[in-house]
Amino acid sequence: MKRWIKRILATLFVLGLAGAVTYAFLPKPVPVDLARITTGNLQVYVEEDGKTRVRDRYVVSAPLAGRLRRIRLRAGDCVAPDHVLAAIDPADPQLLDPRTVAQAEARVKSLKAAVEKGGAELRSAEAALELAETEYGRTKHLVQKNAEPQLELEKKTMLKRSREEDVRKARFGEEMSRFELEQAQAALLRARPRTGEFDEQEQFEIPSPSLSSGSRVFHVLRVLQENEAVVAAGAPLIELGDLSDLEVEIEVLSSDAVRIPVGARVLLEQWGGEAPLIARVRLIEPYGYTKISALGVEEQRVHVIADFPDHEAIPATLGDGFRVEARIIIWEQEGVLVVPTSALFRQGAGWAVFRIEEGRAVRREIRIGRKSALAAEVIDGLSAGDTVVVHPSDKVSDGVPITPR
Repeated sequence: MKRWIKRILATLFVLGLAGAVTYAFLPKPVPVDLARITTGNLQVYVEEDGKTRVRDRYVVSAPLAGRLRRIRLRAGDCVAPDHVLAAIDPADPQLLDPRTVAQAEARVKSLKAAVEKGGAELRSAEAALELAETEYGRTKHLVQKNAEPQLELEKKTMLKRSREEDVRKARFGEEMSRFELEQAQAALLRARPRTGEFDEQEQFEIPSPSLSSGSRVFHVLRVLQENEAVVAAGAPLIELGDLSDLEVEIEVLSSDAVRIPVGARVLLEQWGGEAPLIARVRLIEPYGYTKISALGVEEQRVHVIADFPDHEAIPATLGDGFRVEARIIIWEQEGVLVVPTSALFRQGAGWAVFRIEEGRAVRREIRIGRKSALAAEVIDGLSAGDTVVVHPSDKVSDGVPITPR
């Protein structure tokens, strides 16, 4: 009996040792991260940093040389039209010499020409706006009759909005030129020789611009010359702007700029608020510039300008030169079969993934369409509900058993 017991124990030991060796050499499942193929919304976008800026800024300068009195305004103050911004006292009798008079007269003539030029530009912009409104009305009528696609109406709408901004810009430029002309004419009157005793305490007051829209209020962006000082003619004093009329300047690579269409939707994030702000691309500037990146690489950059469609939606706390993260939507579509880009790897000239079939990773070639930083559109090779391996390591190969991590 003892002999049989020893034989049985020895046999069990040999079988256990053989099983352990066999188990040690069996392929072990590789722990991987998995993702399910779903149908959803896919966005192809360009994401870059940008900054806000006032669309129309105005630098108030000294119309003549003299002693500037201390400016009491501070950055952020509201300034109504015709409000006195600064005052200049005569510094010395040089204001009365003939050369100063001749220069002032020449400046008046130059600004008169600038006013006429601004009027011509305004009339040209108004004519272009009238044509854009006519085309918009005609296209809207055709779209209602299904004679034109909806995309054509959106193009005409964007063209009409652009022409309205051109008219507004031309009107603003003409008003600024007229305002400067009024200042130059006033300076010319002060520069002419006078009869009788000269009052050295008399001031030359510099008012804020008076525009046709009387309800408009300027904000002081910067006080360039705060202290009392003797200033030369043309010295910048105060920078004004309307903080309710902001636009966004976005720096993008020139290779990305060529893919961005005018009118593209822009999501502005990380500006300080909880919800992203919505803007639209108005202009891709036609010139680029070289910029050195943080890694020391030379890059060709282009400015993309985006507008806020609703100025009333601009937060009151958002100012000039504030940083934002801009996501420019190049392409967007609902109901797209989406695969994570982290699951893709090259297979020859195409793309492939590891699909999970009965607990094993099976290499599957697929065809993709649009591709963003995080997801890609699946055209062929996968179906909704399939599970794929994301971030496959070199341990994952065709047919290897896997286990979810």
